[in-house]
Amino acid sequence: MIQTHISTPFTDQKPGTSGLRKKVRHFAQADYAENFIQSVFDVIEGKDGASLVIGGDGRYHNRTVIQQAIRMAAANGFARVIVGRGGLLSTPAASHIIRHYGAIGGLILSASHNPGGPDEDFGIKYNIANGGPAPEKVTEAIHARTLTINRWLAEDSNDINLDVIGNVMVGTMLVEVIDPVSDYADLMESLFDFDAIRAAARGGLSLTFDAMSAITGPYATEILERRLGFASGTVRNGTPLEDFGGHHPDPNLVHARELYELMMSDNAPDIGAASDGDGDRNLIIGRGRFVSPSDSLAILAANAHLAPGYAGGLKGVARSMPTSAAIDRVAAVRGLPCFETPTGWKFFGELLDAGVASLCGEESAGTGSDHVREKDGLWAVLLWLNILGVRKQSVDAITREHWDTFGRNYYARHDYEGLPTDVAGQVIDELRASLPSLAGQKHGPLTVAGADDFTYASPVDGAISTNQGIRIGFGCGSRIVLRLSGTGTEGATLRVYLERYEPPGGNLDQDVHLALGHLVAATESIARIARLTGRVAPDVVT
Repeated sequence: MIQTHISTPFTDQKPGTSGLRKKVRHFAQADYAENFIQSVFDVIEGKDGASLVIGGDGRYHNRTVIQQAIRMAAANGFARVIVGRGGLLSTPAASHIIRHYGAIGGLILSASHNPGGPDEDFGIKYNIANGGPAPEKVTEAIHARTLTINRWLAEDSNDINLDVIGNVMVGTMLVEVIDPVSDYADLMESLFDFDAIRAAARGGLSLTFDAMSAITGPYATEILERRLGFASGTVRNGTPLEDFGGHHPDPNLVHARELYELMMSDNAPDIGAASDGDGDRNLIIGRGRFVSPSDSLAILAANAHLAPGYAGGLKGVARSMPTSAAIDRVAAVRGLPCFETPTGWKFFGELLDAGVASLCGEESAGTGSDHVREKDGLWAVLLWLNILGVRKQSVDAITREHWDTFGRNYYARHDYEGLPTDVAGQVIDELRASLPSLAGQKHGPLTVAGADDFTYASPVDGAISTNQGIRIGFGCGSRIVLRLSGTGTEGATLRVYLERYEPPGGNLDQDVHLALGHLVAATESIARIARLTGRVAPDVVT
């Protein structure tokens, strides 16, 4: 029996770039998750008789919200819900399941790389039928509905057993509990040369994969150890935990420090890799060689043809605006279209759907292709393994050869986390106001050539997205980008991106931070971050 629950609106349910993210205690308020889910359902067109995918990264509060979401889907006209066993689905696997089973969309319960636990973070994101994040017109409609909603609907039924694969009815709706791994693993096997990777593993190629006690553990164990034959124990921290073992599941050099130290030691395997809380980000480190996400994206673009799924070549490539231009140089040499988009995978999804790009990436360690409509951490690791298996060179050798061919984009991101929202906004507002006067200014040896606030015009439908990040370019070709991140749950994160190009034949193996020293000084001179925020250094440097 369908029950109607009377509620009142919350004013803080505007989705960010990756859905709605708040602390668990915030989501646990009466009606909070229910209001947001009902707002999604109220906005979806064509849901009567349709299929819906539900799953998440296993963090604390996932099971509670999944059970409620199932009851609500049954009361809102869906004919079928597909849910991963244990409520588990990585974000890229959820995208594949939506596409593979012809669902109208899916609810992905995750706060991505943010920490989990009773006092930590939670999130809900709606993905549409193409498997990708809802576009702005949909998220805006969802937000508008959250401001007027006065009730939510749910089937009066008990929780289902999420741990047993099979079918069960909730009201008149079918719930299919599926293996969350097998369909995705089959997709990976269709894209990559598993025979070449198996042969490399038998020949001594060694790998350590840190799943960070997050969602990719079961996927990595099935694919890397069972299907590809890497040694048992190759996957570390492979059991998803509600609190990620008390760690921060972000695959960067701060939170994956143990892996980095291993890869810089005498006992390092050939390649080390990691993924994040929901499985859409990646970290690649060779023996003695960290590969930045921007460099990794460019190297993958240059070598993708070595994998069967991309043997016919790439249709085009795309990067988010803050991501380094390393991939642009590959595209120019290979004659590929190259697109610069705002941050947010939904912009890539539009290009992928239009068939004008087939490989995309972000500096925040998100890389993917047209196989799904999300970034995909394990996919990136497998493409690297495919390249290593075919080229039979080390990660370091492949990286150095790439720089010798295309030059090197020295690059770093400085994050100032947990700033008061008004203070972070002041930094951006004052910088935006100063843009007309920046050209011609000298800051140390650097001269500003131009500055703007990035505006994106979609090459597919002409839609305009404004205020996507401040770009400051210098006469030497270096640049600084500043923007506020929309992926946190408390306060604001100011991100500063620094980039300097060194051509082939130049000094290609400098210390990154020394190479960017003049840009760091220019950033403070122009943006006055320390003076406005009181922060004398970033919290995280990647």
